[in-house]
Amino acid sequence: MTETHQTIATVYATFASHEEAERVARALVEERLAACANIFGTCRSIYRWEGRIADGEETAALFKTAADRADALIARLAELHSYDLPAAVAWPIAASTPGFAKWVLDETAQG
Repeated sequence: MTETHQTIATVYATFASHEEAERVARALVEERLAACANIFGTCRSIYRWEGRIADGEETAALFKTAADRADALIARLAELHSYDLPAAVAWPIAASTPGFAKWVLDETAQG
């Protein structure tokens, strides 16, 4: 387990398309809100929306960030996102490989 004074988090989000996920991921990494993003292939989402069951394809992505930057990352993601109500949630990282947490913290450092 990595020992660090500050913790890291993963933010999970879904997007309308691979292109949108890529555009948002690039912006969040350029703005140092995320150290990196993993963009996955198409997934099928079934959900209730506006009183009906919806069924569609989305693209999922994971963003690695400092835990204290997760709220800012989610807020910026929402600004860049095409959905009125984007799904974006943060998960704390309990353990990582040696050096990974330091790298994430270094890459998302403000200033």
